[in-house]
Amino acid sequence: MTTTHDIPELIVSLYRESLGDDTLAADSDFFESNGDSLAAFQITAGLQDALGIEVSVALVFAYPSPADLAAVIASDAPGSA
Repeated sequence: MTTTHDIPELIVSLYRESLGDDTLAADSDFFESNGDSLAAFQITAGLQDALGIEVSVALVFAYPSPADLAAVIASDAPGSA
């Protein structure tokens, strides 16, 4: 099971896979990395599969770096403080 500590690593992995760039890091920007709506859907689908929670595509656009997105998802995850 994925914990809130694993979420940033998971999101970076999903960004790399969806955007086809193995050099992306936690502070990489979705838009600067040529992110589009298809990639955003792939990222949220991967998060939903891994975490078992609904993740809105709008969150990828509102929080375009993996670190920012992870902070929002971790704060909303079940069992978070």
